[in-house]
Amino acid sequence: MVPTSARLLRLLALLQARPEWAGHELAARLGVTVRTLRRDMQRLRELDYPVHSTPGVAGGYRLGSGAVLPPLLLDDDEAIAVVLSLRSAAPHTVAGLAEASVRALAKLDQVLPARLRERTSALQHAMVPLASPVPTVDASMLTLIAAACRRYLRLTFDYRDHAGDFSTRTAEPHRLVNTGYRWYLVAFDSGAGDWRTFRVDRISRAEATRGRFAPRDAPDAASFVAAQVSTAPYRYHARVLVRASGSDLTGLVAPTVGVIEDLGTGECVLSTGSDSLDALAFHLTALGVEFQVQEPKALIEHMRFLADRMKRGATGGGASR
Repeated sequence: MVPTSARLLRLLALLQARPEWAGHELAARLGVTVRTLRRDMQRLRELDYPVHSTPGVAGGYRLGSGAVLPPLLLDDDEAIAVVLSLRSAAPHTVAGLAEASVRALAKLDQVLPARLRERTSALQHAMVPLASPVPTVDASMLTLIAAACRRYLRLTFDYRDHAGDFSTRTAEPHRLVNTGYRWYLVAFDSGAGDWRTFRVDRISRAEATRGRFAPRDAPDAASFVAAQVSTAPYRYHARVLVRASGSDLTGLVAPTVGVIEDLGTGECVLSTGSDSLDALAFHLTALGVEFQVQEPKALIEHMRFLADRMKRGATGGGASR
């Protein structure tokens, strides 16, 4: 028989893993009777854990939110994932989280078993962050926007666009999307009457209204942001037929660089953008596969010019005048 204390910890882990459990299912997972399970649930309540139950034959249990934080029970892979996340992700894009991440890592290190502490310590010792001048956002701004998304509350905020001009926007927030270096809000812009993306680091003086809005049919947030940031901000928008499948191209083109449409015929269409024709030509050539530029005309003409230049360079024809 598993000792009661160990069984209670396992019970807590199960309650954390799913929103709700049927009583007979929990009892079977723990290898105890339903009557013993009821006693264990009462012991958790006596320890101030907010365990809620639904009576009846189809009744169940769930762990609610409360003043006491239950022990966080992680398996090996989960612990490694937490360490990697704390070391790499949030501190570099969200202002003020670097110190909090260090404190959280220190607390986690104190409770990890020896076998895991050695692995996580090796990760922390070996990982060195590469500082980059990316804009950061306030954690309070992210939580305010996230709460508005969840509760369907309109947001009013000041926004600085790409040109540096300020305007006041009212929008119905849908989702937050993180591209690794930047945070974007996907929202229905009431003034424009259409869906828009907003860089969160350019949002200021945000305020959620009290009245709720009815949710609209929204685009897929990740795909929408990928399309917007890979083409919309740039002077040149390119559409390219690539002689490779979409899966072959996925590892070569980041979602923030281009959008891939697989044609199902061993070919795909790449939509991308840039302020420089030279940059577009370079990146397309660097893919290492055959392609055909469909638009814009300026890129087609520029690539013909570059092809002539390279041909002369290869044959010793010299520079054109």
